[in-house]
Amino acid sequence: MSLQNFFKFLKKTSVEERERKPSALSEGLCRQFSLAELKAATNNFHDGLRISGGRFGPVYKGLIDGGSLVVAVKRLSRSFLQGSERFRNEVELLCQLRHQNLVSLLGFCHEKDEGILVYESMTRGSLDRHLFGNADPLPWKRRLEICIGAARGLHYLHTGAKYAIIHRHVKPDNILLGENWDAKLSDFELSVIGPSSMSKPKPNALTKETLAAGTLGYLAPECFDHKLSEKADVYSLGIVLLEVLCGRRVVDHNAEPEDFHLVSRIIKCIKNGCVHEMIDPFLKGKIAPVCLIEYVEIALNCVCLNPNERPSVGEVEVTLELALELQEKTDLVIKADNPHAVYAYEDLSFRVSVEENSYWQGYRYSGDSDTGSVSTAELVSDAESVSHGGAVSIAESKFKIKWCYQILNTLPCC
Repeated sequence: MSLQNFFKFLKKTSVEERERKPSALSEGLCRQFSLAELKAATNNFHDGLRISGGRFGPVYKGLIDGGSLVVAVKRLSRSFLQGSERFRNEVELLCQLRHQNLVSLLGFCHEKDEGILVYESMTRGSLDRHLFGNADPLPWKRRLEICIGAARGLHYLHTGAKYAIIHRHVKPDNILLGENWDAKLSDFELSVIGPSSMSKPKPNALTKETLAAGTLGYLAPECFDHKLSEKADVYSLGIVLLEVLCGRRVVDHNAEPEDFHLVSRIIKCIKNGCVHEMIDPFLKGKIAPVCLIEYVEIALNCVCLNPNERPSVGEVEVTLELALELQEKTDLVIKADNPHAVYAYEDLSFRVSVEENSYWQGYRYSGDSDTGSVSTAELVSDAESVSHGGAVSIAESKFKIKWCYQILNTLPCC
């Protein structure tokens, strides 16, 4: 029985009949739990075991298989389960998807008007908690590794399966971290299946499920025009990259109007030649200039207004890997010069000109857009720069950004 027919079967058959008949999922694709099992696993969904909550329903810590396995049990809200379409969507998707950067669905329960999903446990919680909560700040290279993991999971969704899958809800809350800081995408309630996988997905190819859905700030602008493609996920990922760098949320209701949206703030800093002012204070002096330039460029490319100008998620993944490699190589060079010294990288700024509207920041202003594409950039430093290997040129990007810079001299922290 196909998954599609199985879910039709769920709708047409009574609960009692379903309990007497095996399903395709219970036969191998996914484990089917009884409601009694999951009540026992969570002590009847005790508030003391509640991990998190949201509009789709609370998540509880659970113990199954005689207490030998810790799991996350998501009890979907009744409003979410109306018609069971979203529940069936997530089960159908996750039963078929297996990737090291996607949270694994271990099983489900669909009984007595309950819809419950059982996932592997991610012990360190969400990226959101580590960026904006009370957790200790994440070091820069760990942030890069987390972003790479999220990009790999998204890359698999877009190109690794028979059909491209658009996540539609990429944000720090939905990037979960394991014991070894491995990053995995979660929450597929809003995901939709697109056209057959393509190496270069084409925007505006979908006609199904094109209504805007997701979280304000992470939604790509074309979603408000009922257009949807894989590039909407790229936009959301770009916003996450900027949040990771800046340590602030994409939408700040307490900020001045011109700084309400994170992209507005970043573009203003770059235009004024003070890009270092936007970086999370914890990261000051810890990011190699060559790494920062690669990172900022790909993040800005991701949030371009025109989806056709955005890179594929595969390009994002490769560029982030390059940024991490540049950071590690630069760190090694510095440590080789003086292994016992503690160094801080100098502040780095790009001074740019604006030619045309390319970035959308109109959440507060009814869709108005401001700022533009970057045409040229130059390195600006108040301190004397010292070349470690000479000038480096990065190829002109899709935004016509041409970066010309030198690796700055490193100063010891006293």
